[in-house]
Amino acid sequence: MDLKDYRQQIDTIDQELVRLFGQRMQVASDIAAYKKQNGLPVYDPARERDKLQEVSQLAEPAMRGYTERLYGMLFELSRTAQRQQSPEDAALLMKIQDAVKNTPPLFPQKALVAYQGVEGANSQSAAEKLFKTPNIMHFSSFDGVFSAIDQGLCQYGVLPLENSTAGSVNRIYDLMMQHNFYVVRSTRLKIDHCLLANRGVQLKDIKEIISHEQALTQCEGFIKSLGNVKVTAVENTALAAKAVFESGRQDVAALSSRQCAELYDLDIIKASVQDSGSNFTRFICISRKLEIYPGADKTSMMMVLPHRPGSLYMALGRFWALGINLNKLESRPLAGSDFEFMFYFDLDTSVYGEEFTRLFADIRSMCSEFRYLGSYTEVV
Repeated sequence: MDLKDYRQQIDTIDQELVRLFGQRMQVASDIAAYKKQNGLPVYDPARERDKLQEVSQLAEPAMRGYTERLYGMLFELSRTAQRQQSPEDAALLMKIQDAVKNTPPLFPQKALVAYQGVEGANSQSAAEKLFKTPNIMHFSSFDGVFSAIDQGLCQYGVLPLENSTAGSVNRIYDLMMQHNFYVVRSTRLKIDHCLLANRGVQLKDIKEIISHEQALTQCEGFIKSLGNVKVTAVENTALAAKAVFESGRQDVAALSSRQCAELYDLDIIKASVQDSGSNFTRFICISRKLEIYPGADKTSMMMVLPHRPGSLYMALGRFWALGINLNKLESRPLAGSDFEFMFYFDLDTSVYGEEFTRLFADIRSMCSEFRYLGSYTEVV
């Protein structure tokens, strides 16, 4: 036999596999109809365990691991086909469809926007990238931004979510569990940290560096190269520059932006001191009202999953079965709980696609809490 003969054998086997797969999925559909008629749940873990053990024993020892993984995928595909929308999911989809229909075709150019920090903060630069002429409200904390949206003081808020070097801003994810909001847009901003000091200060004079904790992490290598220098964390990089200016000290410097050097009349002692030249921070724009602008191709959601084996796998398997790419997975512990976690997901899925509609079918059955955070586009 040559390669052509082997390939013909594979083709013949594949034809039979496809036919049998179609039959199996049809039977799964019939089972779904029976379960719905008799008020039975879609997921029957005991049945799946027994079935997995049965097919594993049917396989040759060398093939048992492969067989178990194959049938694990088949079970998830069957569950996906069987699931029906709950009343809560149908109501959510209707709300999303109304937002798609009623949201204006263009993202607003002017708006009252909240952010954490003082004049010159990176969040302000992100707001100016998202909005042509934002009316800015400064808050001293991230909690203040969320509260301003909750209470209707501002229409939008801009918050840093993650950095390509230092990772996630954990405080934001913790606050997400405490406030009501929707993500309506996101953007990525290149962050360029400079060492700023009062006029006439030289690098050898600096005994203390102040900045936001993430900026300090992003410039860790540079800071270590300075030797025995005190490091102090403050709320944000713009506040660090302002503090250096107001102190008048000749032995302190801030890690901040070129914009802040000009704004607070500081010298740039050394430019671009971050450890990575590709240093980006992702910002989200939040709103109290659900708004879905044309072209929305990203979706964010949060789930609280029970602390038992397979909980996260069930959620990830749902995305896989629908062909949805997962861009971001973040977990945060729930305060006062017994090892329960909130999981945050960023998904690549168009709000107009069929898989988006099917995503919400019976999704609450796999988690103890579920929140849809919005569908949006990312400004480059």
